[in-house]
Amino acid sequence: MARNSRQSKILELISTKEIETQDELVAELKAANYDVTQATISRDIKELGLIKILTDSKKYKYAIVSTSNQAVSNKCLSIFKECVISIKNAMNLVVLKTLKGTAGMVSNFVDQLSLNQIMGCTFGEDTVMVITADVEDAYLVQQKLNDILV
Repeated sequence: MARNSRQSKILELISTKEIETQDELVAELKAANYDVTQATISRDIKELGLIKILTDSKKYKYAIVSTSNQAVSNKCLSIFKECVISIKNAMNLVVLKTLKGTAGMVSNFVDQLSLNQIMGCTFGEDTVMVITADVEDAYLVQQKLNDILV
């Protein structure tokens, strides 16, 4: 029960604050009366499928990839990193070129990121098109996706 409570608190913290490091997360949990170590937090991050994304303020923060199956989210992240060939802007669109046959999985991962700037995604065999409201949003999405590749 303590693990579930702690992990729920972690999800609450990362949804309300920009937490960049495991040390920051440990400090926040200790302030909320959770006695944790960095090793415990590291396991929780892996179990919850948290990833780091670039925020609008140019800092990284932990975020969750929404999925009902943790193995799927880790697999999607791996697929994204392995299969994306390039990411380019075209006005209010972000175009991802992928290995042939992997665009659907890449599109699914992009959808799971739930980025506010993304209006929707569509894909073909080797291309994903991410639709944003304007050129600025497309640029931010391109940056965030490039940062995940690193």
